[in-house]
Amino acid sequence: MRSVLLRLVFFCVSVWALLYPFLNVTPPNEHHTEEETVHIEQFEEFELEEQPLHDVDLPDFSSFVSVSEKKRAFFDFIKPHILAENKRILEERAAIEIALMMVQFEEPLTKTQVARMDRIFRKYRLANGGKYTQDRLKAALKRVDVIPRELALMQAANESAWGTSRFARIGLNFFGQWCYRKGCGIVPSSRDDEARHEVAAYTSVQDSVSSYFRNINTHRAYRELRELRAQMRNERKPIEATELSKGLLAYSERGSDYIDELNDMIRHNQAYFDEQ
Repeated sequence: MRSVLLRLVFFCVSVWALLYPFLNVTPPNEHHTEEETVHIEQFEEFELEEQPLHDVDLPDFSSFVSVSEKKRAFFDFIKPHILAENKRILEERAAIEIALMMVQFEEPLTKTQVARMDRIFRKYRLANGGKYTQDRLKAALKRVDVIPRELALMQAANESAWGTSRFARIGLNFFGQWCYRKGCGIVPSSRDDEARHEVAAYTSVQDSVSSYFRNINTHRAYRELRELRAQMRNERKPIEATELSKGLLAYSERGSDYIDELNDMIRHNQAYFDEQ
């Protein structure tokens, strides 16, 4: 009887050993079908995706295969905003020139003119209040002036990687401008622990462009640029982008290499600037 039982046990063990590889014995939660894996990967990607801080329908500049089409799309998108800002500045500059002419002829400014001068002086961080003298108005003309579209376009392209950078996509920051109030923008992933700056975020492209123009026209770091521009005005020369770029040494820690790169970009993209 014992021998029969032993043979029976041996037989069952042998059968189990033969059938085991074909049985589904995968422990729970350690296997996913292909469909389940795809869903998990998509979920994780969605969780990590950073949402824009604006509602602008921004072109997907990274989707262009042709370099020329990508450049043209970028210029077509941002150039109207740069032209609009330069037009606004020229209107402000004309108002200052009229006021200066009236002061030179000892004509009093109207209340409307004074109110406009007050707004312009506040905007460009000029000493406000008091009488508008020739010296004050001439000083204002150094700040209230255009930035060549070629220079502005190339800085936008350079700083935003032709509109594909994280800061351009998420915060419409095409010029790499910083801000220093907590929550004012986007925290750079590579920021040092002790640093407090953020990359400014905007809700419209025009706000981004206007902020860049105001920064160049008011910050003490770009005083040389404004002096170069004023000298060109005094000598009745055109405001050349490649000459004016010399005043942007402080814009990037790369210094003169940054200026050389901008000027190379200006020369290589000249054909796009003249397109309507």
